Amino acid sequence: MGILWSIIIGFIAGVIAKLITPGDNKPQGFILTTVLGVVGAVLATVIGQAIGWYGPNDGAGFIGAIVGAIIILLIWGQLAKRR
Repeated sequence: MGILWSIIIGFIAGVIAKLITPGDNKPQGFILTTVLGVVGAVLATVIGQAIGWYGPNDGAGFIGAIVGAIIILLIWGQLAKRR
């Protein structure tokens, strides 16, 4: 059940991040949106643990997943401009 919950939260976080982030160079589709949200949550967790906001067994949560996904989308947009 934990993996399914992560996928659902990742998808919702990815959709919200895509709505907030400006630009047209965003990954399209259900799977890429879900991956965007899940990777955003992992990124936010790693950064939060490195800074000391989260403990070793704590996750970033929903807002952290959105912020992480926005960071990934901004990096994606910069890389897409270079092509």
